[in-house]
Amino acid sequence: MADDVADTRPPPPSAHSHEEGPGELKHNAIGFVDALVIGINSTSPAYSLAAVIGPVVALVSIYAPGVVLTSFVPMLLIASAFFHLNRVDQDCGTTFSWVTRAMGPWLGWLGGWAIMMTGVLVVGSLADVAVGFGLLTVGLDNWAANDLVRQSLTVAVILVMTAICVIGTEASAHVQNVLILAQIASLLAFAVVAIYRVYTGTGTLDPIRPEITWLDPFGAGGAALTGGLLLAVFMYWGWESAVNLTEEVKHSESAPGRAGVWSTVVLLVTYLSVTFAVVAYAGPTYLAENADEEEFVFAMLAGQVMGGWDWVVLFAVSTSALASTQTTIIPASRTALSMARRHALPSVFARIHPRFRTPHVSTWGVAVVAIAWYLLVSRISENALLDSLTALSLLIAFYYALTGVACAVYYRRHLTESVRSFLLIGAGPLIGAGLLAWLLVVSVGDMSDPANSAGGVSWFGVGPPLVIGIVVIAVGLVIMVARRLSTGEFWRERPGVCDPDAVHGRKPS
Repeated sequence: MADDVADTRPPPPSAHSHEEGPGELKHNAIGFVDALVIGINSTSPAYSLAAVIGPVVALVSIYAPGVVLTSFVPMLLIASAFFHLNRVDQDCGTTFSWVTRAMGPWLGWLGGWAIMMTGVLVVGSLADVAVGFGLLTVGLDNWAANDLVRQSLTVAVILVMTAICVIGTEASAHVQNVLILAQIASLLAFAVVAIYRVYTGTGTLDPIRPEITWLDPFGAGGAALTGGLLLAVFMYWGWESAVNLTEEVKHSESAPGRAGVWSTVVLLVTYLSVTFAVVAYAGPTYLAENADEEEFVFAMLAGQVMGGWDWVVLFAVSTSALASTQTTIIPASRTALSMARRHALPSVFARIHPRFRTPHVSTWGVAVVAIAWYLLVSRISENALLDSLTALSLLIAFYYALTGVACAVYYRRHLTESVRSFLLIGAGPLIGAGLLAWLLVVSVGDMSDPANSAGGVSWFGVGPPLVIGIVVIAVGLVIMVARRLSTGEFWRERPGVCDPDAVHGRKPS
């Protein structure tokens, strides 16, 4: 039986020692706060808010805050799975390593592939938004509208952010700390001014005073709950980047997992504050009418709310996307490193820079593929770039759901030890996984309709996002089979159960 098969593979390099081996990442490079900041920035809060507020209000009107609150639930449940799995396996490959341990190498490999491809699909788009809003911030609107200028600057931004990632985790953390301060300060300034103008009657649109009933996700009917869960994938995705740094964080058995959980909580507070402010100031009619503008809703509202200080909001979106450009590279590169160390990918991706102690080959590899993807889809159309972002929901829902199931499976012998274990390690992650599996099915059905794509066009009779998702998965399957035929070491690993000593925090004898 699988329960009785010992997990004989060696553990990942210890993150408790200050001395690194030749193939190890730099231990104790950053602390809990740095990991928390990276987790928050990975979601690109300002950009995520700007992109979803219009569509959410068009769907549920004043009950948008309730949708944001509902969206938080499955993310918190999956964050619990990340926390508990990290306690017993501090491997930078996260989902790849955990699913392999719990359910075998085939599902583990696919989970790792999904994480890597989310980075490839989104990095170019994030850098593009950072450049576009950055140019608008300094008044270079003509440059922002010039495709050649914007795309050239986007590639340069990706290269610079990748170089920072390679130089070291400390350097990445320092940059992120500055960017999060700029971003959160700008968002809070926007929210405070908007609410102030609502209550003083100095708003320029059609303001309405916020009410606690706006938190009811069912206020606008069942569509509110459905829409909220769909949007959760984009709004909250990315917080787990903190856990991908587990081998480089102090107190690696607990700090990265706590950073992931607290990232979702901080995001909830930020999202609720700004959503209340935006809906109150602009009113549901204005937001619904401009829902198609996506992230440019903030650009339009900035002048209305802030007057001559509208650059503050534009700057927030720019720094948000810039920060996420950098942090999104982290989980993709660390996952590739972990897979290569286990021979699930070519060993070249396991190389560690001798000076900086970072996975330089996998980091640059992710950047090069991301740039190629960005330039390719940009040549097709701007809508194709948006469709590639939509396809993300398939991959994200897949590997989040896998992680939730892996948590319950790997801890299965310990779930009845206490009510807390049953709820937080078993039932919670499984419920989160079930919600995301349902989301995956809903997304496939939605993407199959070409009318739901960014440009309303058809590729092979279905929507472009579904085609992109299928192609990414198909390429992954081909590479996986090729690796299985070329090497058998990784594929001989068998699933097992977690070590009781690790569960209870005991040192192995």
